Amino acid sequence: MMPIVARLVARVAKAMGLTPIYSRSGAWWPAIREPYTGAWQRNVEWTTDTVLSYHAVYACITLIASDIGKLRPRLVIADEGDIWSETSSPAFSPVLRKPNPYQNHIQYKEWYVTSKLLRGNTYVMKQRDRRGVVIALYPLDPCRVTVLVSPDGSVFYRLSADNLSGIDEGSIEVPASEVIHDRMNCLFHPLCGVSPLFAAGLAASEGLRIQNNAATFFANNSQPGGILTAPGAISDATAARLKEYWRENFTGENSGAVAVVGDGLKFEPMRANAVDSQMIEQLRWTAEVVCSCFRVPVHKVGVGPAPSANNVEALDQQYYSQCLQILIEEFELCHDEGLGLDVPIEGKRMGVELDLDGLLRMDTQTMVGTLAEGVNRGLMTPNEARKKINAPPLIGGDTIYLQQQQYSIEALHERDQDEPFSKPTAAAPATTAAPSPERDDAETREDESRALRELANEIIQGLREAA
Repeated sequence: MMPIVARLVARVAKAMGLTPIYSRSGAWWPAIREPYTGAWQRNVEWTTDTVLSYHAVYACITLIASDIGKLRPRLVIADEGDIWSETSSPAFSPVLRKPNPYQNHIQYKEWYVTSKLLRGNTYVMKQRDRRGVVIALYPLDPCRVTVLVSPDGSVFYRLSADNLSGIDEGSIEVPASEVIHDRMNCLFHPLCGVSPLFAAGLAASEGLRIQNNAATFFANNSQPGGILTAPGAISDATAARLKEYWRENFTGENSGAVAVVGDGLKFEPMRANAVDSQMIEQLRWTAEVVCSCFRVPVHKVGVGPAPSANNVEALDQQYYSQCLQILIEEFELCHDEGLGLDVPIEGKRMGVELDLDGLLRMDTQTMVGTLAEGVNRGLMTPNEARKKINAPPLIGGDTIYLQQQQYSIEALHERDQDEPFSKPTAAAPATTAAPSPERDDAETREDESRALRELANEIIQGLREAA
């Protein structure tokens, strides 16, 4: 159910003279678009649902949504040194783990990103408890949301009925504070996001037409049509009858059957030249255009050649920086503001982050080598490295280690406390050291040992002479 505060504000909003922003039937653009002016008169049009059936569009949207969906949301807090670390809070952690009753955090993020890529906008309604803390996040159908602006510039959202979100009325206006609005590139209005389909729709519709033509061609057993000629003039009725007879009996599944004709009739098949038959190249071009609009590398959706094994990690980094990073950063910032984490809480800064370890995972050999290098260079503790590979901590593993010939940071700090760079003082005059009692005892033991060895040698010599 809608919060009581939101209902009260909605009643006030109805009397404010709100103006919808670039709204057409509740959506940012019409459901049917023209590739060019007057195209609808020639039945050349595309819809969002239609172009979604094109393999490159479907692959790009689902790839991006699934890659972001698998990233675990983390609640982080900054310490006095401005170092962010993961934490938990009874006010914010539950809604990040389970945004609403019917979605887990993976399904929530996939719908969030899919709505943004398809429609250019994502709307999420917030549900608060009596304390004003957000306890649930409900993603809305973008076709059922209209942005409204009051004369003083305040932003409201008109929400149509949605039983999953608890909106049981025909429509209701809520303030911007109760809705998370994430939008793609705003090309026409600051509150109007534009989907990549705005640029990729024509290429996608062209690719679908190529596939439909190919399906029709192969349905005719991969044989083009032809011309049925007669030696003399024939009436239109006779020509139509012969055309229908030939189509029903010698095309499609009957293509290649034996035909018996008379009266000098002759069938001449048409041939497709090599240039017109480059269907694969044209289809690949349309797919590459779609991938360029979504900023997805072509090999990710099976259009281009697979990369070599030695540059996979570099290509994944490029895919992250050019395609996913802006979507991830906007998701984190919108939820910081939506949950009220953009202002310090009790003097502590908190925020939402998506764990990138689920995206930029390296192969085992590279990952182990990277972690070992980090431990050897003193960048992380052994237990921090073990945590990266889901291994339990070890006793003594929470200390930074360096090689034996190097000094630890603490030892160098202690050395600097004694002012090692100060000028040396004059050396005291040397004095004759007194004999050490320990040295006298050592010399005495050495003399006794030498005497015993000489006595033993004399005894052995005497025994040899007696023998």
